[in-house]
Formats: sequence, C-alpha cells, structure tokens
Amino acid sequence: MLFEGPVQDLIEALRRLPGIGVKSAQRLAFYLLKTEDDEVRALADAIIAAKEKVAICRTCYNVSEGEHCNYCRDPRRDPSMVCVVEEPPDIVAVERTQEFRGRYHVLGGHISPMDGIGPDDLRIKELLARLQGDEVREVIVATNPNVEGEATAIYLANLIKPLGVRVTRIASGLPVGGDLEYADEVTLGRALEGRRDI
Repeated sequence: MLFEGPVQDLIEALRRLPGIGVKSAQRLAFYLLKTEDDEVRALADAIIAAKEKVAICRTCYNVSEGEHCNYCRDPRRDPSMVCVVEEPPDIVAVERTQEFRGRYHVLGGHISPMDGIGPDDLRIKELLARLQGDEVREVIVATNPNVEGEATAIYLANLIKPLGVRVTRIASGLPVGGDLEYADEVTLGRALEGRRDI
C-alpha cells in the first residue's frame, strides 16, 4: 500500500479499469483530488447514469437507451445488409466512414481458444436467427484483422454461406500515407488481394 485509506481505495478502483496501470491510476486519482467538487460529482453521476440507463439492443446487441438502438430504429437503413462487428465501439468506426447504410450485429468479442472464448460465448446463434427469412441478403464480417478476428470471420462464413446469404469480409491493407517498404508481408498480401479497379 503506497497511500492510506480512501486515496489508496481510489487508486485500486482506477487500476481495475482496462489499460490503466499503477502510475496512470495514481495520476488520475490525484487529478480527481485536485478537481472541483462539481466536476467530480458530474463524472460520478455520468458513470452511475450510464450503468442505470444503458441497455443492450434486443436486435443487434449494440448499447442503447431503450429496447432498440438508433441504427435498428432508423427506417432509412438498409435491412438487407448486416455488418458484423466484435464490440459496440467498432460500429462508431464503421459509421465514421459514411459508407455503410445497413444494420449491425455485435458479437461481443471474437473466438479465442487461448482465452477460453468459443463460438457459444458469442452472439452467433442470435445472428443466425436474424438471417432466417429473406430480408438479409449480405453479411459483411468486420471483425478485427488479427488471428482471432480472422478465425471468427472464417467460422461465420462457414455457418452463413449454406443459408444462401452472401458473406463478405472487409478488405485490409496499407494505411493511407504508409510506405510499402515498411509494410509487413501479411498486410501487403491482403492489400494485393483486396485490390480493385481504378
């Protein structure tokens, strides 16, 4: 124990947050101790309100304030296309592109046997249930471009293709402004595979 009482308790609570180590937790704790009471109360109120008011969308499993999220309620979105992502923040990344106007499905992670996460731990059954009927014509798998994301994408494709639904994968490759000489062979290979006409 480096500090006593409530200060150490605050540091320990902050350390439990993802990506926060001991030094960051100490820095945040002492920042909060120096901050005006109104600001600290506003932060605490925002955390409590988020825990009490935020729910999970009954259709796509995004975060929502009601039974359905904004994307599922929006009648202008194309219900024939579903973009599958790992977590809710991934939806924000896709939306920033302003290229996708369909609906979403949040898996809640990716297949990772090393971490004990299998297909039954994800919302795959719920996705397959959404694909019953003729409304969905394409599923875009937008899992992360890493080993676990690729394994999840392949697993999903093997389940969905027999249903007669088109399955596509987001292309991955070189970032804008990147140099070819610094690209690894996997990234460069994917960039070549995902090439398109110009």
